[in-house]
Amino acid sequence: MDAADHAQAEAGEHVGAAVTVIVPTFNESGNVAELVARTAAALAGRDAEILFVDDSTDDTPAEIARVAADAPISVRVVHRAENTGGLGGAVVVGLEAAASDVCIVMDGDLQHPPELLPALLDRFAVGDADVVAASRYVGGGDTSGLGTAVRFGVSRAATWLTRAMFPIRLARSTDPMTGFFLVDRSRLDLPALRPQGFKILLEILARTDLRIAEMPMEFGERRHGSSKASMRQGATFLAHLARLRFGKMSLFALIGLIGAVANLAIMWGLTSAGVPYVWAAIIGAEVTIIGNFLLQERFVFADMRTDARALGIRFATSFAFNNVEAALRIPVMALMVETWHISSVLATALSLIVAFFARFLFHSLVVYAPERRRKSDGSVGEPPVDTAAQRVIRAIDVEVMKPGEL
Repeated sequence: MDAADHAQAEAGEHVGAAVTVIVPTFNESGNVAELVARTAAALAGRDAEILFVDDSTDDTPAEIARVAADAPISVRVVHRAENTGGLGGAVVVGLEAAASDVCIVMDGDLQHPPELLPALLDRFAVGDADVVAASRYVGGGDTSGLGTAVRFGVSRAATWLTRAMFPIRLARSTDPMTGFFLVDRSRLDLPALRPQGFKILLEILARTDLRIAEMPMEFGERRHGSSKASMRQGATFLAHLARLRFGKMSLFALIGLIGAVANLAIMWGLTSAGVPYVWAAIIGAEVTIIGNFLLQERFVFADMRTDARALGIRFATSFAFNNVEAALRIPVMALMVETWHISSVLATALSLIVAFFARFLFHSLVVYAPERRRKSDGSVGEPPVDTAAQRVIRAIDVEVMKPGEL
């Protein structure tokens, strides 16, 4: 067994610790030795462990094992084969594997000062908080490690947006986006967490009613490696924020709205170029149906894709349903006008509302339904059988109402 395997094996053998410091890492080998040394010095005299949850493609696991061999503190590593949920998913894995219910999450890039660890523990020991967050924005905090004015502005804007969307849950949090915080694991429902991207504290605070305290933090500059922030991470954050606040249905509606605007823009452009309006309408509809499917795959139903059928089957099913729905909606709208004698505008609005719910439920219950699995004897097993009413109620209850502003 080599050093990396030994460190991996220890993840299942360690017992008991007063505090577990969880460090998610991705290609941070240059920071490991200094982080362990400074963390061990900060926690000297305390019963503590450092648990790395690693998604690296470089030699970070081997470097952790090398440092662990001579470290004055217990050091473990769990290397994930798949980085499901990104950094937030790694933190959940760490929370599940931690030897202590008192867990401190911090980044592996040394922008979070390990010297603040005792202050977080002392504040938690007061007993009136379930989460103690290291804040860049509370009195005495510092944001110089963000670097440019643009990054500072983006960080502040994201914080204001998040607090505005969760004014009750985040009333006492000045920095819900921080990645440096202590949490009492016993107060969490770990299976209920659905992290996406970097902002795991936001996920925890939005889904759980917790008491929050804060400590000022001087956010340092990165020593080694490169920042993982990107436009893609920003898009993931916005989608996850919408899902947390409103549920899948509202994100589905937002994508539908984007598709409607795109449809109108395509029709305008084609008709302006001389294309007959009927063909322009058909082309606009088909393009937006495809675009909406791709956005829904990425931002609405990403957590359901693993157990669903193959991508090609999902696309074909979604494409066929949307085309049938579009072909039926206009005749139904005309029938309402002729039968109920209501205005065409009202009839169109009613038909669109019904179509929206039909599309959402069809995608939740059919397009992304769990695929049948093969049993150990080779036979095909079915997912648990529910009545249609039970499936509809579950889809509405779980996907729409959770978590929201409680």
